[in-house]
Amino acid sequence: MAWFVTYLKGPAMNKFILFNMISLDGYFEGPNKEINWHNVDSEFNDFAVEQLNEASALIFGRITYELMAGYWPSDSAIKDDPIVSDLMNSITKYVFSKSLSIAGWNNTTIINEVNDIRLRDLKDKFKKDIFIFGSANLASTFASHNLIDEYRFMINPVILGNGTPLFKSLTKPFKLKFKQSKLFKSGNVLLYYESIR
Repeated sequence: MAWFVTYLKGPAMNKFILFNMISLDGYFEGPNKEINWHNVDSEFNDFAVEQLNEASALIFGRITYELMAGYWPSDSAIKDDPIVSDLMNSITKYVFSKSLSIAGWNNTTIINEVNDIRLRDLKDKFKKDIFIFGSANLASTFASHNLIDEYRFMINPVILGNGTPLFKSLTKPFKLKFKQSKLFKSGNVLLYYESIR
C-alpha cells in the first residue's frame, strides 16, 4: 500500500497517535500473522478503556480494519469485553483503503486517497486525539512522512524470533524523543515517544 502524504502544519492541537503491541524483538505479528502472544489482562483492559476515552477517532488500514470489524461487533466480544466493545463499536472510525467500497462496521468512513488537505480537515474536525491502531503499512507511511505526533509501544515480554516488523517499509532511521514509560504487572512495558520535528 503506497500513500502520498505530506507533513501538516496548522493550528490543530490534537495529535495523531500510533499505538501498537510489539514483541521484545520488534515484531507486531508472528510469521503466520498470529497475535496470540499479546499479553492482556484486566490491567491492560483498564488501560485500553482509558486510552479509548482519550480518542476522538480511530484510524485503520484495510487489513487491521477487517480484523477489528470482524471481532468487536461479535456476540463473544460484547460478552467477554463489554466496555471496550461498546467504545470500539461506537467511536468514529476511518479506514484507509483503495479496494474497499463498503464499510460494514458502524461509524466508519472509507478514505481511498490521502492528501494534506484531507488530513488537515480530519485533525481540525476533532478536539481530542486520533489514534492509529495496528495497521503496519499505513503506520510506516505516516511515519516516513513525519505525520505521527506520538508513538506508544506496548512491549510484550516475548521474543518471537520471526514475524512482521512494525516499520518494515521505512528506508531511513529517524529519532524520537522519550516522554515516559509505564510498567504493567504482567511484564508489559508501555513506552511513550514524541516525534522530533
